[in-house]
Amino acid sequence: MPLTWRNGARLAVAAAVAALCSSLLHVPSQAAAPPDIPLANVKAHLAQLQSIANANGGNRAHGRPGYLASANYVRGLLDAAGFTTTLQSFTYNGATGYNVIADWPGGNPDDVLMVGAHLDGVTAGPGINDNGSGSAAILETALEVSRQSLQPTKHLRFAWWGAEELGLRGSQFYVNNLPAAERARIKGYLNFDMVGSPNAGYFVYDGDNSDGVGAGPGPAGSAALEQTIIGYFTSIGVQTRGTDFDGRSDYGPFIAVGIPAGGTFTGAEGIKSAAQATLWGGTAGQAFDVCYHRACDTTANINDTALDRNADAIAHAVWTIGTAVPPVVVWQDTFETATGWTANPSGTDGATLGQWERGDPEATDSSGAKQLGTTVSGTNGLVTGRLAGSSAGAYDLDGGVTSIQSPPITLPATGPLNLSWSWYLAHGSNSSSADYLRIRVAGSTTTTVFQQAGAATNRNGAWAAATASLNAFAGQTVRILVDAADASTASLVEAGIDDVKITR
Repeated sequence: MPLTWRNGARLAVAAAVAALCSSLLHVPSQAAAPPDIPLANVKAHLAQLQSIANANGGNRAHGRPGYLASANYVRGLLDAAGFTTTLQSFTYNGATGYNVIADWPGGNPDDVLMVGAHLDGVTAGPGINDNGSGSAAILETALEVSRQSLQPTKHLRFAWWGAEELGLRGSQFYVNNLPAAERARIKGYLNFDMVGSPNAGYFVYDGDNSDGVGAGPGPAGSAALEQTIIGYFTSIGVQTRGTDFDGRSDYGPFIAVGIPAGGTFTGAEGIKSAAQATLWGGTAGQAFDVCYHRACDTTANINDTALDRNADAIAHAVWTIGTAVPPVVVWQDTFETATGWTANPSGTDGATLGQWERGDPEATDSSGAKQLGTTVSGTNGLVTGRLAGSSAGAYDLDGGVTSIQSPPITLPATGPLNLSWSWYLAHGSNSSSADYLRIRVAGSTTTTVFQQAGAATNRNGAWAAATASLNAFAGQTVRILVDAADASTASLVEAGIDDVKITR
């Protein structure tokens, strides 16, 4: 881990609950059972990296013979285990560096999960915690993939980066040189940098910025990665804390191009607080790693418990995410063709203008976008009066409620079942909480699963995604009811719905 950036560890508790089933990464309720990674195997790799450093001037730094020997050690084991490996070379500061990239056969090539750690160290020492620990832990996880002949649903790719200590040079080279189509296939990247610090903390990259401070959230899907890792630590009774995406390690180039990222970290030169020592043990007022970037970062500079727990967390994440079964689509409507939605199904709507209709909307503007002229996919969506007219208020929703109902949908008897959709509600500052966009599901009972109220402030239109559980309706035939209301006096209200889907 480079010295030049500050430690991003934060004390705020990461979010304890996330709706993962319909997340970008499709983390499901069913996955192959993750293995227990033997600590002895991980430490054996660390011993080999120490021996390599001892034989090559005491370090494994970029451009030094100890680094290439480390890369060849990792690659040799992976080749023997059945991975397809590449030794990707690059040049920095006049020296040749190397990334080791290893692909496990199988899995969806359009849905890649990458797992990475930097393999280089600084010139001052052998770099066993930073970052032999992460490198050894992901190496042993990859070898366990081979031992179990794992057949993941995602395509698994492992990476060991060069020249991270000089500013993420290896990972940046890799990302920069990926064709756009290949970059789009990577749906998640897990990074493990310093996972055996002697005065360890248990930090997880804060994918949703639940700590509310620092660098902000990662790309969409990062929260699902975070919660998968937190779930493992919770299962063994270890509390975690968020650490920011502050650009300090090899996730940086990935999140810069919108790839979701996650991972763990046990602390570097930052000082453990009294609260952290109470939470995790260890010594308050002392660095998480007193040998950070020093000659004493040897095999003696490892907390076995932290290393063991993090290696198992890595395997848990790889197995849980990598073998996840993507949701099965039970029913969906993109509104590109007419599928039988019924406007004003109960005959009680009061709206005089802007009733729900399927069509290609025309954009309107009044102190900002009010009716969006674009849909989430394709050309058509559900919209409250698709025409723009001579002014923003010409075809907006007026006079009361407008409703529209889906055709009947028969749900399977088993779940979990999830309803997802895209939506917007836009209004002027003359709106109030009497205005709303609402979605209900009607089966043996009728349940409101979503409602967004208006307010006496300007709200511009912007597509957002939402989900709701339909488990209570399993085995029933249901209809989806979409209502919008202009119940304020002379208020400007527009709404849209697109891409409605039910998955199991």
